[in-house]
Amino acid sequence: MSPDSSMDGIDGRVPPAAREITTGQANRVWSVEGPTRYILKHYGDPSRAANEAAALRLLARHRAPAPQLLAAASGSAPPWTAQAALHAKSVHLDRFLADLAEPLASIHRIPGTHFGRLAGAQKHRSWTGYLHDRLRTYAAAAPALRAVARRLHQEVDASVDAIQPALLHHDLQPGHLLREPTGPQLLIDWELAIFGDHRSDLARLAVRLDLDDPVPVLSLAVRPDATAERRLHLYWRIHLLADAALSTDRAIRERAARRLLRCR
Repeated sequence: MSPDSSMDGIDGRVPPAAREITTGQANRVWSVEGPTRYILKHYGDPSRAANEAAALRLLARHRAPAPQLLAAASGSAPPWTAQAALHAKSVHLDRFLADLAEPLASIHRIPGTHFGRLAGAQKHRSWTGYLHDRLRTYAAAAPALRAVARRLHQEVDASVDAIQPALLHHDLQPGHLLREPTGPQLLIDWELAIFGDHRSDLARLAVRLDLDDPVPVLSLAVRPDATAERRLHLYWRIHLLADAALSTDRAIRERAARRLLRCR
């Protein structure tokens, strides 16, 4: 149990009157009423619980736009976090990119101490090392795409130089950006957060938006330079390979593989 694993009687158990609001496949989520209204998340993977808790603590220190972590226990069974409930609604899709710009820029200004997940996974000393590790994982999961992975390994070596680690959400998509009635936009669901190149966040967003080309999201880059578009395309293909190799949804795997093969 972590030091903040209990607050106002929150112990990770689901109260009888809790309302389940689960939307994904990896976790179960409940809205809990009471003296302290909160969102309870049970995780299938303890490393994701540890990572989200670490990300929310870091975001709180920087007063960044994210939910408040009330309690957490990544070592319990099941691992869980409790986060302050928000009086917020999803940003309309037509406004998504425009409304995302400000909160995303503030997050990408938060410096990192290494590359990779904040907690619960291997920490890497270089961005290149992190990318090579991910590519090996994808190639092992999708042997038919090993040739694609080899080319991406080569491009990583040729294209990625000294990157300063910044905080990335790494699961940007409509539904993860909320607007409070009288407050700022907030980003939720931080279990996949990493330290890395901020353009990787944009590339993953382009995949989540099902774009045929990632360039439209480049306007969100906080530090544009001459290599930005080339790096964006490289990271976009790496994220397509991740979906083609690891997605639990067959339609997503097949669509990502087709798009990836067209990019050769």
